[in-house]
Amino acid sequence: MTLQDWTMIRKRRMAFGLVILAAGAALFLPGAMAKDVRACGTETTLRLSAPEASQGSLLLIELKSAKPLAEVQGEWDEKSVPLWREGANEGQRRGLLGVDLEKAPGEYELKVTGQTAGGGKISCNVMVAVRKGQFATEKLQVEKQFVEPSPEQVKRANEERQKLRDIFDRVTPERLWDGPFRIPLDGVTTGSNFGKRRILNGNPGSPHGGMDLPGVTGTPVHAAQRGRVALAGELFFSGNTVVVDHGLGIYTFYGHLSEIDVKAGDSLETGAVLGKVGATGRVTGPHLHWGLTVERARVNPLLFVKLLGTSPEAPARRKAAKRRTR
Repeated sequence: MTLQDWTMIRKRRMAFGLVILAAGAALFLPGAMAKDVRACGTETTLRLSAPEASQGSLLLIELKSAKPLAEVQGEWDEKSVPLWREGANEGQRRGLLGVDLEKAPGEYELKVTGQTAGGGKISCNVMVAVRKGQFATEKLQVEKQFVEPSPEQVKRANEERQKLRDIFDRVTPERLWDGPFRIPLDGVTTGSNFGKRRILNGNPGSPHGGMDLPGVTGTPVHAAQRGRVALAGELFFSGNTVVVDHGLGIYTFYGHLSEIDVKAGDSLETGAVLGKVGATGRVTGPHLHWGLTVERARVNPLLFVKLLGTSPEAPARRKAAKRRTR
């Protein structure tokens, strides 16, 4: 394909990404919670950020009680849903319901159980409808090596895929992030290609599990929030790659970097430079592949920023920090 062909394709991808993001953002505006409130016991309520979800999306869970809460557990489709305390408020918990990119449409039961500090029982059951996501399909004719990797390359890719699964299966029990999440490139507000499925030379591939953010080689890539580096190295498909663990089953993924500036085990603050934009791995040009998994579910990271882009506890924590330094 010519350079002009690839430029046209990239423009079409970006236009489609803007349409999908706009549609999804209507469901996940910061602070916007659905009106449907469920009683979970005496003076305790459960609320979701939207009445339904779509493939690759997120729902914010909000549990409120007039009394301090003790143990609280969430479960959805036989998977645990971590709930965290909201700031200093002992009577509030929040959680994230991640809907995987390929989760079958249907209705799935969310259960929240626990008790108050005084021993009062909490129990909620709500059916969450998952609808089919709107993702693009792109047909391309490319060079043979892009669709027929060698046996050695297949073996390597499978080993790396399992390595990533093992990382995402580990759930750090505490929340490592503090405050709102950010887009990892300065000045970038949108991206493209999340969920897109490519058909290369007639062979359908897996859906694109991340968001492509535009950037030139060498552009600094920032950590979306506080966390610990779970992986920093070169992978077959994503090239130079960094994975950051933010706790409670939340991981962000940064791929195709031209250079890596961190190592596994490093603790990062929000905005720390972890690498530079590049075109390593199986790509046609420089950009940042930014992915997000929530409890092993691949979800749209831009919706995550919109959902947790503002944090009611962050200003209070900043004020407390200032008082401690005086």
